[in-house]
Amino acid sequence: MGIILKPGHVTLAMLESIYWTGEIACLDRSFDDAIKAGASRIAEIAQGSAAVYGVNTGFGKLASIKIDGKDVVTLQRNLILSHCCGMGAPLPENIVRLIMSLKLISLGRGASGVRLELVRLIEDMLAKGVIPIIPEKGSVGASGDLAPLAHMAAVMLGEGEAFFSGERMNGADALAKAGLSPIILAAKEGLALINGTQASTALALAGLFRAYRAAQASLITGAMSTEAAMGSAAPFHPDIHTLRGHRGQIDAAAALRALLKDSDILASHVVNDERVQDPYCIRCQPQVAGACIDLLRSVAHTLETEANAVTDNPLILSDGTVISGGNFHAEPVAFAADQTAIAVCEIGAIAQRRIALLVDPSLSYGLPAFLAKKPGLNSGMMIAEVTSAALMSENKQMSHPASVDSTPTSANQEDHVSMACHGARRLLQMTDNLFGIIGIEAMAAAQGIELRAPLVTSPELSRALEAVRAVVPSLEVDRYMADDLEQVRQLVLTGALHAAVSAECVPRLSGHDASA
Repeated sequence: MGIILKPGHVTLAMLESIYWTGEIACLDRSFDDAIKAGASRIAEIAQGSAAVYGVNTGFGKLASIKIDGKDVVTLQRNLILSHCCGMGAPLPENIVRLIMSLKLISLGRGASGVRLELVRLIEDMLAKGVIPIIPEKGSVGASGDLAPLAHMAAVMLGEGEAFFSGERMNGADALAKAGLSPIILAAKEGLALINGTQASTALALAGLFRAYRAAQASLITGAMSTEAAMGSAAPFHPDIHTLRGHRGQIDAAAALRALLKDSDILASHVVNDERVQDPYCIRCQPQVAGACIDLLRSVAHTLETEANAVTDNPLILSDGTVISGGNFHAEPVAFAADQTAIAVCEIGAIAQRRIALLVDPSLSYGLPAFLAKKPGLNSGMMIAEVTSAALMSENKQMSHPASVDSTPTSANQEDHVSMACHGARRLLQMTDNLFGIIGIEAMAAAQGIELRAPLVTSPELSRALEAVRAVVPSLEVDRYMADDLEQVRQLVLTGALHAAVSAECVPRLSGHDASA
């Protein structure tokens, strides 16, 4: 049956399922009447003489030009074709599905004035796997994600390109092979399709889902590193974190305690360890991971709100009036993307320091240099740590806020823009890097824990260790490691690492299970 979308009530869990598992979405049929009413109101306006932006006028700087009634259909088609100006590689299929699903939610409120048949076509394209090719670049995140959404809309007209059954083809062929027909746009429908923040929001949601998955995994690898370095669990005592009061910090400390419970390694050195304190990358994990969790939860609230929003222009209000506004300005999404980028950067930064600690014999409390069983003859994880540093540095460079930039467009009519789309798109690369860093930490920490034998780690971390060893063997002697690093990166990306431990060890994202 798939996911039934009720505009205004769509949850992050639903959107996450669309992203991770490709579930098909359609609108709740109870919203049909609102859609029909909005379309009827626009049809009424289109037949009148009063100028209404986007219905019988030009667009942007050309809004003052009145369009003759007989040209309204041509106006909408020209709008879509002229705005197909994207560049770059196609967005991933799961991102495009999310964009289309978000557009359904927005149109389903009935404030955009589109006909029910247009909504049904989007639903049918999703159901039958007609996935428009949307170039990744071209939106500045204001007046809607115009270019990306125009490429989506073009396929609905039988133009543009799409993927169908794994093949790239023109839009008309994709629709025909799926048994669908192109639509002829009525008044305002082209504008309703391309005005909106759905491309930026889909990319930001993808970044959030990926970042939170990495945050969950980083608590596991951080606990594993604590074991490998024979660190102390005392800084994770609940009273410390209750005294400060931040929810994320409290949750992170609880997760670390659950992960380390009943560890022989932890118990072995409590009395005789001459160290007074561990470095911050071990001791301050709850404070750093917790702050990142809180930040991502805040982002989740913003993006859940935006996913349910109507971001078209102009809008049909409850009294039937049609008013131009600026809901298409993606500033909230841009801020959310920048916040996510900061969290991604920090999760990776502290994880990288833990990797560096484990490979440094002056800090690792008895582990061999670079975790090599015969250091000197073998370099061990020397360059894996360097790779993690490279990924961390790249993320630092990409974490500069996109939202503080703006440039006037459309002959100064659109004179302040959000830059949300590429601010969100960079999160895909940043989280790819973060999955790599966390994966390398998993591999290094697993090696360190095994080097503590005959002492054994906790039951929870034993399962995490088994998950690592299911994809990469212990490092006995130097070997070709690029494939190993990709395997552990995938372990984090797919959620397999945090799926190996109990639910209480992976804090939830804003009221829903982010491990779905």
